[in-house]
Amino acid sequence: MITYFTRGQLIFYLVVFIGSYNLQSQDSTIAYWEPEVAFNYKVTPLLKQNFSLSNRNYLYNDQKTQLTIRQIEIAHFSSLTLDPYKSIGLGIQYRFREPFEKAKENELRLTQQFNITKKTSSVRFGNRFRIEQRIQPSKLVHRFRYRFAVDIPLKGLKMDIGEPYLVATTESLLSLGKSIKPMYDQRITSQIGWSISQHLKAQLGIQFRIENYTESTEHVFFFLNSLVISL
Repeated sequence: MITYFTRGQLIFYLVVFIGSYNLQSQDSTIAYWEPEVAFNYKVTPLLKQNFSLSNRNYLYNDQKTQLTIRQIEIAHFSSLTLDPYKSIGLGIQYRFREPFEKAKENELRLTQQFNITKKTSSVRFGNRFRIEQRIQPSKLVHRFRYRFAVDIPLKGLKMDIGEPYLVATTESLLSLGKSIKPMYDQRITSQIGWSISQHLKAQLGIQFRIENYTESTEHVFFFLNSLVISL
């Protein structure tokens, strides 16, 4: 129990340190706060649906601290379980950006997903493959994503109600479009979660992104908090 908790703290604070260092030392750094509320609904034992509402706010941009809304997003995702370890999914998302930044465009996003998981007695590993079409009035971008995730209970050997857990992920992204150069991104995320009840979870974490790292690299830092309601 102590080993798992120490390991979780180490990963979480390592991401905090990396992000804080870049926030202070890089002129190209941006920091956001992104809260989210998500609703999960099991239609059948094999078919699940997810609805979410989130917004992204500037905390640090143009070398100054601020609190300004950047966008609001609504999303729906459906996943179908193929066997205990594999699933496929389809998603749709709409991003409202124009009301907050007049020079920017709203975006419709379509997502296709294949997910593989593996469990041990206390740890769950996940491999997620996604293809996205990001549709804006002026351009269409195809994005390819691979994410590796680890879920670890921080007390005991399984995730019990009322106890904390750690979710750590790393994700690679490639964006391609007719009028843009290929863009490569990397994301590292660490979140601490609590199973408040059978139907409610809360998560708090940090994500560090290295965007377009083969061209003009940007360092992006996210403060994340979410509430997940399962119906």
